[in-house]
Amino acid sequence: MNGGWSIPQPGDMAGFDGARFDMAYQPAPPDLARYVTMFFEMRSHAAHLVAAQPAGPGVLVFFLRGAGTLHTVGGAADASCRASLLTPLSAAARIEMAGPWHLFGASLSPLGWAALTGGLSAAEHGNRLREAGSLLGSPVRRLGEDLAQAHGVQPLTLAEMVARSAPVLRARLHALPDAHVRLVEAVLAWLGRTMSPVLDDLYGGAFYSPRQLQRLVDRYFGLPPKQLARQYRALRAAALLSDPAITPQRAAAVADHFYDQSHMIREVRLFTGHTPARLAGAHLSVLSAMLAMRNLGTLDPPLRRRIRDWGG
Repeated sequence: MNGGWSIPQPGDMAGFDGARFDMAYQPAPPDLARYVTMFFEMRSHAAHLVAAQPAGPGVLVFFLRGAGTLHTVGGAADASCRASLLTPLSAAARIEMAGPWHLFGASLSPLGWAALTGGLSAAEHGNRLREAGSLLGSPVRRLGEDLAQAHGVQPLTLAEMVARSAPVLRARLHALPDAHVRLVEAVLAWLGRTMSPVLDDLYGGAFYSPRQLQRLVDRYFGLPPKQLARQYRALRAAALLSDPAITPQRAAAVADHFYDQSHMIREVRLFTGHTPARLAGAHLSVLSAMLAMRNLGTLDPPLRRRIRDWGG
């Protein structure tokens, strides 16, 4: 099912989930909001952390301090750079952090991935941690160095880092075909209508042939529509199940979206790196933050509220 991915075992996550960390979010400026779902800052004093990185859209990350390694397909390991681009992940991956570490970054939407990379395929370039300048240009590489240098002299606030980054990202944006933009927005709306989207609903309202639609969704999201719906269902189920206040009734309502318990366990683990029992058995604050950043951040606020209601 996972196409060769080595999914982290629940026990591998203990060191990371119990670690003390700080995280803050800030919305993107209005003109960048369709490309950057949110800016974030994350830091920890832990010397060594191992975690599951959930599937989802790309993330631009600046390592102000510390380093990380993403373990990818076939056992390869991608080391972080000052400016790193986590390309769209089709399944959960394992990441090791050497600290203390301090990150600043931008969570990208599918349109953001395409506009910043000049239309590179999320399927062909996904599942990697790349030096950001190689895909986004030298100004993004210099931004990483400038942020780290300035932060070393006088710590920058999240708002200050956003203010320095926004012009660089804005200048990098490539124009996308209007029809492709409409398609991506239609796919996001389709994903947001229900926790278990029906494929025929997408095909019925599309202005492309099924073959063209499959190819374009794969290009912008990194997965064809059927697999994409699976991914979003599992991520949203995980977001609900990781809520410490979830009731048995709400948990049962989430489970109803899967064939049976074994199916839910496989799907949630494939896309998050954790089993549902692990999500329910501990307060995984880091994972919860990542799920919020890589899942609900791609949707409009009304759809986020609807997702919260799907649990019952």
